[in-house]
Amino acid sequence: MVASARLRRGREAVLVLEDGSVFRGYGFGASRKVPGEVVFSTSMVGYPEALTDPSYQGQILTLTYPLIGNYGVPPKEAEFGVPLYFESESIKVKGLAIYDLCEKPYHWASTKSLEAWLTEEEIPGIFGVDTRQLAEKLRDNGVMLGILEACEIGEKPDIEKLKREAKSIPGLNLRDLVKEVTIDKPILYRDRGKETIILIDCGVRYSILRDLLKRRVDVVRVPYDFSAGEVLEYKPKGIVISNGPGDPNKCKKTVECVQELVAQNIPILGICLGADILALASGGKTYKLKYGHRSQNQPVVDLETGRCYITEQNHGYTVDFGSLKGKDLKVRFINANDKTVEGLKHASRSVLALQWYPIDDTEFLLDEFVKRLR
Repeated sequence: MVASARLRRGREAVLVLEDGSVFRGYGFGASRKVPGEVVFSTSMVGYPEALTDPSYQGQILTLTYPLIGNYGVPPKEAEFGVPLYFESESIKVKGLAIYDLCEKPYHWASTKSLEAWLTEEEIPGIFGVDTRQLAEKLRDNGVMLGILEACEIGEKPDIEKLKREAKSIPGLNLRDLVKEVTIDKPILYRDRGKETIILIDCGVRYSILRDLLKRRVDVVRVPYDFSAGEVLEYKPKGIVISNGPGDPNKCKKTVECVQELVAQNIPILGICLGADILALASGGKTYKLKYGHRSQNQPVVDLETGRCYITEQNHGYTVDFGSLKGKDLKVRFINANDKTVEGLKHASRSVLALQWYPIDDTEFLLDEFVKRLR
């Protein structure tokens, strides 16, 4: 039986959705109650990367793979001065829902258990949940707001109170989530590069930063609300607009900045939220997907070549196809599953927008970007 050891410890937990649905389980990590937007990911590996991905800011993450925590938590090693196995300095999800928890991980590089890590960072978790049923509900009805409470040993959650509270959780769109995950002042990363790239930090994943540095460029990471004038003071050869959480329409200063930067004819690459910002800067519109694309197996078709790539994604918004009619940005990639926009290119300038993280099979797009600025 799942969680037999935890049953003996008597620690209860519950996840209550805004529609009144109740998912009971067993608590791990911090003993606390948190509200958030409940989303799901079908990724089979990479929970340290997922939990620290700033694009999950404000969300309660459900992992559908049945066993989580089996390889523990990796060490804080660094590459180019950037943590190697994490996507930010801390856990960004509000809470974690899984089916079964491995309490005794086994991996030569493991430094601690998943539960110990969540406890240290004051993140509550629930396991013993039927994550298949939960994911089906979110897929059928769309992502929902909810409350996760992991109780102390011997305590019980007040289900009726949680149901009332879940109906009045403020929506994430009321918050400027990007402001919560961006940096306060510029940071310079040197790698003996002859070219300088400006990275507009909307909640960048560290893997994107490392992949740029591997290509022998210097990177200046700047806050999301930098003006175009402040960006151009660095005389950049190229600009990357990073991934990040929430509604791209909240990033008004970033959109204004990017509008001016596109006119400068500097190579620009937008990734995930950065792709949405590029579309808004070009006069397009964005909308929220029903349940988002959060997995490592999203099929993306290149309309120029007909090739299909398997990509890693974590985004809840995408570009409105029809809003690009008559605009300079054209659709280059679409999702093979739902035919939504996955990538854009400018009709006359070196501007590319991707709704996924360009790693593995599509890393060549990063190579192309760096070649253009050289």
